[in-house]
Amino acid sequence: MAAAPRHPEPEDGLLYLGLMSGTSADGIDAALVRFPAAGGCRFVAGLTHAWEPTLQQRLIALGQGADLASLDELGDLDARIGLAFAEAALRLLDDAGVTSDQVRAIGSHGQTVRHRPMADPAFTLQLGDANRIAERTGITTVADFRRRDVAAGGQGAPLMPAFHLAMLGTAAQDRAILNLGGIGNLSLVRHDGSILGFDTGPANALLDGWCQRHTGRPYDHDGGFAAAGTVLPALLQRWLDDPWFALPPPKSTGREQFHMDWVDAAVAGMPHAPADVQATLLELTAATVAEALLRHQPGTAEVLVCGGGVRNGQLMACLQAHLPKMSVVSSARHGLDPDYMEAMGFAWLARQTLEGLAGNLPSVTGASGPRVLGAIHPGR
Repeated sequence: MAAAPRHPEPEDGLLYLGLMSGTSADGIDAALVRFPAAGGCRFVAGLTHAWEPTLQQRLIALGQGADLASLDELGDLDARIGLAFAEAALRLLDDAGVTSDQVRAIGSHGQTVRHRPMADPAFTLQLGDANRIAERTGITTVADFRRRDVAAGGQGAPLMPAFHLAMLGTAAQDRAILNLGGIGNLSLVRHDGSILGFDTGPANALLDGWCQRHTGRPYDHDGGFAAAGTVLPALLQRWLDDPWFALPPPKSTGREQFHMDWVDAAVAGMPHAPADVQATLLELTAATVAEALLRHQPGTAEVLVCGGGVRNGQLMACLQAHLPKMSVVSSARHGLDPDYMEAMGFAWLARQTLEGLAGNLPSVTGASGPRVLGAIHPGR
């Protein structure tokens, strides 16, 4: 029998847990947060749970367009991903000394294996059986956030601008929140209270993939591999000529569009050193972010960066060079942990769903209206 909704404490005392694995599939981020009655989001604890290597490689391949062998494989993956997410949640609770009855809900993004917002009909698919998470943890779990927005005519992404607006509100000047995960995306928060958000193109997914192929390391620590190379202008232009970059918002993307075969097709027949390609991929990330920001919000005063890219000093310096009139800083400056921002956002989305409140912004996703997102799986 499903447990009754738990409200054992005032809102300040309620804990929520967010789970997120992004395009890079480099680990499951888990964040434990509170939402003070006065507003904002207070980070309590977080960790990144490693994927089992064989499962991780399968997820990356699927994200890049590989086919499933059978419906049996689909069911097996859905169950295994759900169990991995549950394990991440349980590890975080154990590390934080928190019991399941202290957590009102888990918000689980799942793992995207297909995102086709321009198909007819459009669809998006995230795996990670939320029933397994609710059963293993005993905590009410909200999941499958993107498909309702797609059903309403939206892209199903990005969803974080709504969280960014709720947490940061407006300021006297325009500002931007830049997430540098596998894919880059921007939330443009204007001083008049309006907001725009969209994906900008590839980020860590390609940087990590090229680095791992040529150095054996899972990512380019502080951008050192890129710093050893020189940008190849002709190669950069080949990538920039991709028609996706010219599309207007709303727009979103993933490994289906920007994958290692896409990199290789441009590199083929062009003399290059591996470090030069890494430097050019880094320049591509910075240049496409800067172009989008200058086109859609040129008066931005501050760019708050989160996601794994914030740890890449070479990338941050390149962004600042492209945006000399803007301050490019970590989101930590405003009390939002850059490593767990998206996991925190899915905790917030779970809270929105339980309260019957919309989790999308039609101005961002292109949906026909605000929608309550996700499906609720009661805990024990």
